Amino acid sequence: MPSLPSKTLETFPNPAPERDFHIHMEIPEFTCLCPKTGQPDFATLILDYIPEKLCVELKSLKLYMWSFRDEGCFHEAVTNRILDDLVKATKPRYMRLTAKFYVRGGIFTNVVAEHRKKGWKPAPKVELASFDTQSNTRG
Repeated sequence: MPSLPSKTLETFPNPAPERDFHIHMEIPEFTCLCPKTGQPDFATLILDYIPEKLCVELKSLKLYMWSFRDEGCFHEAVTNRILDDLVKATKPRYMRLTAKFYVRGGIFTNVVAEHRKKGWKPAPKVELASFDTQSNTRG
């Protein structure tokens, strides 16, 4: 049976709940519809989080993102809704969702929404070498 869009976000146990570690995901094919015109809006979503007890399962995340394809959504609303749904499913220590929408009418829109678990404080930042966007692509 082929996969279908779904609003269900599955999780799995954090393999190292005793430490803060950073999960970074890039979702370059997000699509929803403009609620005013019905035209498609395209975005790259960047998800960064520090899990507590649960991590989001990737296939369910893909199907969840796909579920917005035929939904009319303002950029600001859909970014916050996705963050809220991810926080509800995973209850992370920290989560940031950055939505970088492609140009529409000569305007690029970037929306950044964050969640921080009450009382959680990040460890002091250690400066390490940075990695270019899409550094996981080889070729």
